[in-house]
Amino acid sequence: MPYIGVLILVLASGLALAQPAPRPSPAPAAPVALQAEKASDVPDGTKLERSSKSLGAMREVLRDVLGKLEEARRAKDVVKLNCVNEKLTQIKGLLRISEQADVALQEAVSNRESTSSAHEYTKVMIAQQKVSQLRTEAEKCIGQLAFQADENMSVEVEEPKNLPGGDPTRPLPVENIVVRPPPASAVR
Repeated sequence: MPYIGVLILVLASGLALAQPAPRPSPAPAAPVALQAEKASDVPDGTKLERSSKSLGAMREVLRDVLGKLEEARRAKDVVKLNCVNEKLTQIKGLLRISEQADVALQEAVSNRESTSSAHEYTKVMIAQQKVSQLRTEAEKCIGQLAFQADENMSVEVEEPKNLPGGDPTRPLPVENIVVRPPPASAVR
């Protein structure tokens, strides 16, 4: 009998040691727009003001990307044109959604519907972040982030001294052409 108690104790301690350490549960991820502040904590007047500013900023991005589209058209670069046009289409869609959300936000604030106003405000803020990201992607399409030059930039080129001179498209005349003599024995 005492052996059974010791056996149970040994088995129980062995099982306890064989258990993996408990992992901490990951914290739930909050949407990007809600990490800084909750929409429900923002006063209604501030929501209207920020929404209006966000719409203005998104319209400015739309103008900038339209300029990049024209730049790609002038360069006749189909790849850049398609890339910028894709970003422009997404920006237009987000702007349309934001304008509708702004109107719904104004209605919700006037009707004192806090849940609805917070929802519409969040839509506009998320759309603004996405439009900003799309602007950066459109600049990458054109290649402005890879290389930007300003009017004060100068380039100095040093030509190595050991290069052959002259125009490679006009070779020098060949002198002393050697004609091969006929074979010494006749081939039969």
